[in-house]
Formats: sequence, C-alpha cells, structure tokens
Amino acid sequence: MRKVQTIIVIAGLLFSLAASAENPKGMNKIEPLPRDLEIQLALSALPLHLRDNATVYILNPDKGFEVARKGANGFHTFVARTGDDTFRGSWPFTEYRDDILYPISFDAAGAKQQMRVFFDAAEMQAKGTPPGELKKIIKERFKTGYYQAPERAGISYMLSPILRTYWNPEESDSVMTMNYPHVMYYAPNVSNEGIGGGKLGGMYPFVIMPGPHGYFIQPIDLTERAVIYKEYEEMLARLCKIKEVWCLPREKGQY
Repeated sequence: MRKVQTIIVIAGLLFSLAASAENPKGMNKIEPLPRDLEIQLALSALPLHLRDNATVYILNPDKGFEVARKGANGFHTFVARTGDDTFRGSWPFTEYRDDILYPISFDAAGAKQQMRVFFDAAEMQAKGTPPGELKKIIKERFKTGYYQAPERAGISYMLSPILRTYWNPEESDSVMTMNYPHVMYYAPNVSNEGIGGGKLGGMYPFVIMPGPHGYFIQPIDLTERAVIYKEYEEMLARLCKIKEVWCLPREKGQY
C-alpha cells in the first residue's frame, strides 16, 4: 500500500513539473481570436475611409504579428494583446495577461517608430521572454533612444468601440474594459501642463507618455461614440461570448 502511495506522489510531482515546463509562471498562452473577428476588430480602429486600403496584421502567438492583408494607403492596423502601456510605470510586470484587447492603427510615420514597440514585444513574448525581463528591455530601449521619435507630425487612430487595457499604467497594473474611441497625435516632448490638458477619461485633449514618444489624446464625443458602438454591435457580441471580461459595461443613457 505504501509503495502504491509513493508511486502516486511521484506521478503527481512529474505531472506538476511537466505542466510548469509547458506553461512557466507568468507565461500565459494567448489564444488567437477567430481570424475574421481579429481583422474586423483591427479595422475598427480606423475611420471608414481608411479601412479598405490599410495594411492589416494578425497575431501569431508563436511568432508575433504577421501580415493578413497588404494595403497601400500608408496606414497599418492590428490588435495588440500586450500593449505599449504595459511598459509604463514602475509596477512589476509579472504575468502576460490573456485578456488585453488593444486595437490600434498608425500612419506611415508611426509605423516606422511607435509601432515597432508592439511588434518587438509580441515577438519577444512569443520567444518566451519572461514578463519582467521584457518590460526591462523595452523601458531600456526607450531610455537609450533605440526607439526614436516619429520623424514628422502624424496620427494614430484608436476608434474601436472596445478597449481592454491598463487604465492608468503610470500608477498601477489595474485593467478595465471600456468604450473609449479616440485619436492620438504624435506630440514629442510636450507636457500636459503646457497645453492646459484635461484629465484621463475626460472629454478634453490631454498628453500621455510625455517625452519623445508622447501623444495628444483627443476623445471622441459621446454622440459619435454611440454611432460607433451601434455599427459594431455584432462584433461586440461575439467578443462578449468569448470572454466575459470583454463584455462592455453599459452606461445609463450612453447607447
């Protein structure tokens, strides 16, 4: 009887070790979205007149981002599952989340510089770089100028009706799901105080990431936000069925 118990204990330890080796601590496996849904979600970041001829990427969790459709208008769009806000703030990044949805697009100038952060992060994550090490690498690259400021003024559209990411990444790793379509303009070395900017979550422009990679954030007004939500109700319902945390909270009178 004792021998049988010993065998069971050993088998349990071996299984535990095998599971740990397959999914090391903090290395949660990202499940890809259905291809058509991921493409639709990526394109929702852009205004209508730019969608048909934009370059669209999808995420291969084992490699990084891959071209799903080549465009010719200079705009690039994709859904990040580890956003650049992950590397802001001093909070420890200990685990790759599997619930981040970050639809974002860049014009040609942003694709050369700002977009590289997302693609490098996805590739290193796919290769098995531990979360804490990845954050350290990316922050160091920002600090040393490896990622340079955009060469000209430009724009990054984030018009999707759904965004799940870190709410205030300068302060903590708290995440939330929101309907917050907005437009970002490259604003190197501009401070929020310098423009009399508003506050996070408000309706007035404000600055994030002050420094060479700063952005003006211009929120979309509530009327337009409701129109965007209505356009993508079916897409939002599909996302909600996949993960409960991707179900948008309804605000009274908003939609």
